[in-house]
Amino acid sequence: MNNHTPGPFQIAVIQMNPKRSAVAENLRSIEVRLIEAAERGAQLALFPECALSGYVFHNLEEAIPSALDIHSPRLDQIRAICTRMNIYAVVGLIEKYHVHTYNSAFLFSPDGKIQAYRKCHLPVLGIDRFMSQGDSLPIFDTELGRIGILICYDIRFPEAARTLTLKGADIILVPTNWPAGAESSPEFLTRARAWENRVWIAACDRVGTEEGTKFIGRSQIITPDGVILKQAGTEDEEMLIAEIDPNISRQKRIVIVPGEFELDPVLGRRPELYDL
Repeated sequence: MNNHTPGPFQIAVIQMNPKRSAVAENLRSIEVRLIEAAERGAQLALFPECALSGYVFHNLEEAIPSALDIHSPRLDQIRAICTRMNIYAVVGLIEKYHVHTYNSAFLFSPDGKIQAYRKCHLPVLGIDRFMSQGDSLPIFDTELGRIGILICYDIRFPEAARTLTLKGADIILVPTNWPAGAESSPEFLTRARAWENRVWIAACDRVGTEEGTKFIGRSQIITPDGVILKQAGTEDEEMLIAEIDPNISRQKRIVIVPGEFELDPVLGRRPELYDL
């Protein structure tokens, strides 16, 4: 693991309204917004879950034409923008990988590298009904700091965020498609995960209605204190930009009154009690 101390950086959380099955159109929208984010000083841009494909498919056959693999030339322009403008990007998509199909997020790096996170927890909802489950919770060690990724439903499982924290995550990125009925996620789950792990959390939702399913927006950037630093509205495409300091995530101990009121929700754990 890279142990260098990263400095503060700007993150852009890009709430948008992807079109179902319109990969080419969605790609163009992502490219335009990625360039805008870089021009506004962002060094990391986060896009929604399934931003390339849309989410509400009724069967796997319907979704397969929108699936891409990590070597697809259709991703070359995103890769080129990241290299040219020195920006990282996390983009949600349906990934075709050998015989499996995953709900994935690709991390594009300025050096041209693409890495994948595959959603581990799948609800009975939309395309997730037909996807394969991911089987790992990786940390991506970057020049900006240590990045963990969870996709949408993953954030509801405290063990997932805690595992990323114990692996050294400075920030957890959450590409998501929160539909109506998932208001608990932006209301309190993202804030709880940030506070209990003392990490930054950035959640990027979509807006609009797809195949009768309405999405609620409310993309967020949350501090390690569980405070909403920035939040988008419920209807419109928006770009949130804020400064992230990874070093704050590395200070787990909370000292309110020295020696009298101190907390450490990470080192204060009792793993021997948690067998179940």
